[in-house]
Amino acid sequence: MSFSTPQAPAAVVMVRPQHFHPNPETAADNAFQQPAGARPAPAPALAAQAHAEVSAAAARLEAAGVRVHLFDSHDPGAPDAVFPNNWFSTHAGGHVALYPMYAPSRRRERRSDIIEMLKAHYRVQDVIDYSGLEHDGVFLEGTGAMVLDHIGRVAYAAQSQRADPRALERFCTRFHFEPMAFATADAQGRPCYHTNVMLCVGTDFALGGFGLIRDAQRRAAVRARLRESGRTLIELDALQIAAFAGNALELTGRGGQRLLALSETACRSLGAAQKAAIERSATLLPLRVPTIELAGGSVRCMLAGIHLAPRSAPPAPDFEEKWAAVPVDQALTAM
Repeated sequence: MSFSTPQAPAAVVMVRPQHFHPNPETAADNAFQQPAGARPAPAPALAAQAHAEVSAAAARLEAAGVRVHLFDSHDPGAPDAVFPNNWFSTHAGGHVALYPMYAPSRRRERRSDIIEMLKAHYRVQDVIDYSGLEHDGVFLEGTGAMVLDHIGRVAYAAQSQRADPRALERFCTRFHFEPMAFATADAQGRPCYHTNVMLCVGTDFALGGFGLIRDAQRRAAVRARLRESGRTLIELDALQIAAFAGNALELTGRGGQRLLALSETACRSLGAAQKAAIERSATLLPLRVPTIELAGGSVRCMLAGIHLAPRSAPPAPDFEEKWAAVPVDQALTAM
């Protein structure tokens, strides 16, 4: 049996969208996003399907022993609210970070009710707010832009307009991570818009599209750094990356069992040997989210892991439902 580690949180935040649709503001640099003509249903039907997919995914995670704090987004101007891992992250020792977002519509996703829930359920010491960097055109989209090794204290980051090196350095200095940035390019020469579509770091393994790293020496350095931590490297090819096989998150479920949450699309793309390598450490937990994947993100993007210590006497289970959706910048002025 595998057991809980700092890499695999036992609780997550998820956001169920009421107005989901692929966001035209993010389409220019997100090669994973489907163009409007390729979508199988009109916008209201897509929104309903996405709502149902999040509900089912949350229930599946809860059944596996992962605690899910599920919120609803009613803001029609925030179609990507289903991807909360980009605007905040949590860290051992009671730290929360808020991030500067590239697309203006995505800045609307920051919510005080989620931050207040974390404070009520978990031990939060401080909230470090980097969102003001947006005014300077500096962006760092959370654990989309960075894939964090919480054990080895390394922040892996594919260079892009959503991962500014100045913000990365500032985050790493404050949260005690070593920055490891690299340039990427797909077959068309486009960089990965987010690191977490091409890299997943678990406790004992790392799934990676290492062939996307442009410089051979840097590619070797990233592989070596992961191997130094004792992890097995599972190489992903271009088709598997396109199927979101890199967009997975290791979690801790019932009895300390480690799980790898990923989409059904991603799981189908993996070969038998790759699955066997993962399952030596974690149980595969495929979730059905094909509608949400039209927006260019998948399961990992949907899960904001909670790396905070729980309070001994948490509030009632319906706590989240009592909070109104208030932009976090308004709430921070009252904290």
